[in-house]
Amino acid sequence: MKILAFDTSTEYCSAALSVDEQIFQTETLAGRRHSELLLPMVQELLTDAGLKLANLDGLAFGAGPGSFTGLRIACGVAQGLAFATGLPVIGISTLEAIAQQDAHDKIIVAMDARMGEIYHAAFIREAGRWRTVSKPVLCQPQLAPELSGSHWIGCGSGFDIYNQVLSECYGQQLLQIQHGRYPHAREIAALASLRDNGDFHTDPALAMPVYIRNKVALKESER
Repeated sequence: MKILAFDTSTEYCSAALSVDEQIFQTETLAGRRHSELLLPMVQELLTDAGLKLANLDGLAFGAGPGSFTGLRIACGVAQGLAFATGLPVIGISTLEAIAQQDAHDKIIVAMDARMGEIYHAAFIREAGRWRTVSKPVLCQPQLAPELSGSHWIGCGSGFDIYNQVLSECYGQQLLQIQHGRYPHAREIAALASLRDNGDFHTDPALAMPVYIRNKVALKESER
């Protein structure tokens, strides 16, 4: 399969092209320039691979959680390209994309959600695919969901920022913490290539961001 993937859920902007299990990728620290940089990056990947959008089998994007604006940019570009080409599209969890970066089979992912909170999920790899054992939630790091068993690997920006708190939460259950992990299009492309055709949306409008948090900020009366 030939899948074009991209992610704009963090301050990084990345794009990847999966062609018959080979992945071409590009990335830049975008700040707030994702909408300006993403399409030129996509075009560069296609040109270097000698492909056009019409040659692809599907599109994939980092669906979230992450930056609200970033998620809307990635989803909007995916929907626009899908409407223009008729290609099926799929949103991939950014938390699962972080888990995909590790060779270990038991992963706890915690992403910084700002406002003193984290996006949290836990996955176990079975037969090459991730099974969610703790669904994605928004919580304070000290209230991270309990997990059974040991030999877990912790990763994601939440572990970078709340390392001590999360280490205390999971104690001896943690085998190791991997720092500096964030979502990247290469893992989104790899995960999309493992999905069944029925997991892709032929109607681009059905491919939507996954915010988890419903509000960006609280009103004064809600604090």
